[in-house]
Amino acid sequence: MWEPGELGRLRTVAVERSEVLVVGGGNAGISLAARLLRDGFDEVTLVAPQPVHRYKPLLNYVGAGEASMSELERPMADVVPDGCRWIRDAVVAVDPAAMTVRTRGGRTLHASTLVLCPGLVEDWEATPGLQQAYADGWAASTYVPGSTPQVWPRLSALRSGTVVFTVPPEPASCAPTALKPLLMACDSWRRAGVLADLDVVLVLPEATATRLPEADEHLEQTFTRYGVRVLREARIEHVDWDVHALHVRTPAGTRVLEDVAFAHAVPHYRAPRWIADAGLAADPAPGLVDVDPETLRSRRHGSIWAIGDAADLATRPSGGALRKQVDVLAKNLAAVRKGKRLTRYDGYTVMPITVTRRKLMLNEVDREGRPSPSVPLIDPFKARRWQWLFDRHGLPQVYWRRILRGKV
Repeated sequence: MWEPGELGRLRTVAVERSEVLVVGGGNAGISLAARLLRDGFDEVTLVAPQPVHRYKPLLNYVGAGEASMSELERPMADVVPDGCRWIRDAVVAVDPAAMTVRTRGGRTLHASTLVLCPGLVEDWEATPGLQQAYADGWAASTYVPGSTPQVWPRLSALRSGTVVFTVPPEPASCAPTALKPLLMACDSWRRAGVLADLDVVLVLPEATATRLPEADEHLEQTFTRYGVRVLREARIEHVDWDVHALHVRTPAGTRVLEDVAFAHAVPHYRAPRWIADAGLAADPAPGLVDVDPETLRSRRHGSIWAIGDAADLATRPSGGALRKQVDVLAKNLAAVRKGKRLTRYDGYTVMPITVTRRKLMLNEVDREGRPSPSVPLIDPFKARRWQWLFDRHGLPQVYWRRILRGKV
C-alpha cells in the first residue's frame, strides 16, 4: 500500500500533457494560442502568471497624458481564448530533451510542441541605484507599468532644470519607442513656453536612434528643433539616487548629470535565466532563445519554437513584428503536422515614434532595414497625423477585437 506521504509526492511530480504548450501571456502568447485554436489545434495550453494583460504601446501615451491605465488593462481571464487551458504559474526550468517545463508551483508540464514567448525581464542590477531612484519618485518610465502613472504628472509640472530620457540598449522591447515620451513632452513644453528653460538630455545606446538612415534624418532634425542634447553611444552606469545624479558612460569617458529634476530612465532588460540554463540560448548574456530567424524554430530542438522579445530573430521586436511572427509560426506548426515546407519570416518590424503630440512616423522595415510599408506606395518614414490617430485610437481596438482573437 502507498503511504500518504508517498502518494502526495507522486501527485507533485505527475506530468500534465499538451499538444502545444505556449509559455508567456503577452501579445505573442495570447494571439498565437487563439490562432492555433482557430487553425484546428485541439490541446493548447498557456502558462502565464500575471492576472492582468496590458496593451503595452498605450503606456507611452499614458506617459504623455494622452491615455489612462484603464484603457490598456484587461483581466487575463478575459483575454485567454476559449478552448485554451490557462495555467496561472511561472516557468522556472525547461528540459528540452524531455520536452517538459517545470513551474514555480511545482508542476511538470509535457508538450509535443513547445513555444517560448515569455518576453524580457527588468535587469535592475545592470544599473545600480536606478531602482532606488524609482522608489524615491524622481525616476520612472513608461516601460515599467507600475511607474507609468507617475511620468506625466512629473513631466508636465517641470518648468526648469535638467530632465533626462534614455533609450534602453538591446535586448529591449521596441527600444526606439522610448523616444515617444521625450518628443511628446518636448512638444507640450514648447506650447507651454517653457522648453527653452529646460535642459533636455537624451542618452542613446548607439550613435543614432534607430539605425535607419531615413528615420534618423527626420529624428535628428526633431532633436535640433526641440534643443535636445544628445549623448551618443552612452548608457547610465549607476545612479546616486539620494542626490539625483546620473553617471553616464560615453566614448569620451564618464559624465555626471547632477541635480536631475526627473529621469525617464528605462531599465536594462534580459531574457529569463531559465532559457540559458536550459541550453537554449546561443549567448548566455542576453539569453535569447537561439532560433532560425526565418522559420522561428530552435536551431537545436526541432519541437521548440520562439517568437517575441525573448527570441533571437535579428530584428527589432515590436507589436507589428509579432503579428507577422504569429502568422508565420502558426503556418509552420501546421506545416510540420502535414510534412509540408516551412514559411519564412522576413524580419518585418515597425517602430512607431511620435515627433509631436499629434504626428507619428511608422518606420516599417524588413530585417535588412529596407522599407516595408503596410500601405503600398507611402513613405514609412514620414510623420503623419492619420498615423498618430491609428496608433493612438485605431490600433488598440484592432488589438482587443482581432489580434488577441487570432484573426490577424
